[in-house]
Order: sequence, then C-alpha cells, then structure tokens
Amino acid sequence: MLTIHAADLLLPGDPRRPSVPGGAVVVAGREVAAVGPYEELAARNPTARVRRWPGLIAPGLRNPYGPELLEQAYHPDPREAAELGTEPLTGDVLAGLAMTEARWGASARRGVQRMLAHGTVAVAGALRRPAVVDAVHRAGLATEERFADPPGRACLDPLAGRSLAEAVPTPLPLPGAEATFAVFDAPDEAALTTRGAACCVATVVAGRLVHRRR
Repeated sequence: MLTIHAADLLLPGDPRRPSVPGGAVVVAGREVAAVGPYEELAARNPTARVRRWPGLIAPGLRNPYGPELLEQAYHPDPREAAELGTEPLTGDVLAGLAMTEARWGASARRGVQRMLAHGTVAVAGALRRPAVVDAVHRAGLATEERFADPPGRACLDPLAGRSLAEAVPTPLPLPGAEATFAVFDAPDEAALTTRGAACCVATVVAGRLVHRRR
C-alpha cells in the first residue's frame, strides 16, 4: 500500500532543490515513490493512505555524539525513575552502576528511541559494544565515521548549536531511494532551528514509522 506523508512545508535539505509549500512524500514499502505538492500526488494516487502532519517534512538528522550518548551514558528504565531519575547518567553516577552487556543493550535501545524522537536517523562516532551496535542496527539508524570529537556537551538534539544543513547527513531522498525522513512541528526552517529537534512529531526510517508523537 502507498502512504502519502503530507505537511505544510517540505524542505529538501539541498540548496539545488526548492522547498515545497504543501509538500508530500509518497512511500511505497521501503522506498520513496514520489516527492512534490500534496494535491498533485494525491490526485495521482487516489487509493493511497494519507498521514497529514503539522509543520514541515525534512531530511532526518545526524547526531554526532553516538559513543557519548550510547556507550558513555546510561538511559534509565522508567521503572528506575524514582531511584535514578529520567535523564542520561554519566561520570561517577554511571561508574557506580553494575553495567552488564545486557544492561548496556537495554540502555542503548532506550537511548535510540530518544534519538528517534528528535528526528535522528544517523549517529556519528565509533560504537564498540556489541549490544549497543545491535540496538542501533535493529532500529535502522545509519552509522557514520567521524574524524574529530564534536565540540560541546553531548546532547540528544542534533540541532543544538547547528543549522539544519549541518545536521543533515543526506538530503530528502528522491524517488527510488530509501524512504528516511522526519517531520517537525515548526512552520519553517528558522522556527525549526529555534525550537530544536525536540519538536519532532514523526520519524520514518526505510519506510517504517519508527516514532510518532501524535
């Protein structure tokens, strides 16, 4: 079945391709079938399921802090919130936990879900723990090499201190490419930069809706 993802604005993430007001992406299985104005695509695909989102469709984002967030931080289980809180734990607190490979894997799965909730589709940095690598691959996140440690403190928001162009690993896919993108509740690129990636409402990886806020 074809699915049309539509929003108020489509940002290709490529300066050679114009933005599309009222834009949409048609997804067929794992691939993009078409990109363009919603009205045109809906007319050409009258039986397609339609998912209409607030805000804008944009390429998925790259988080440069893969090892720092997934192998050097512990994401508590919600059942541990009373004891450990809800934010990632590092430093002496992390050192005091009994971390097994299984616990690292569970932490990474929760961390990956938090990344997906920020429109992240790729992580940069060498991942060495097998359980963490497995969690990343199972979620469908791409992994990228990095040649220098990124500046600043590790953060789940890929847009913290970066423009959209700096945070995008690849532009919005063209027909025939893997359907991987994100949707943000922002009216335009400037507002997205201000609000940050926490305003993500949906993340699609290889045609699968892997995160949905509403």
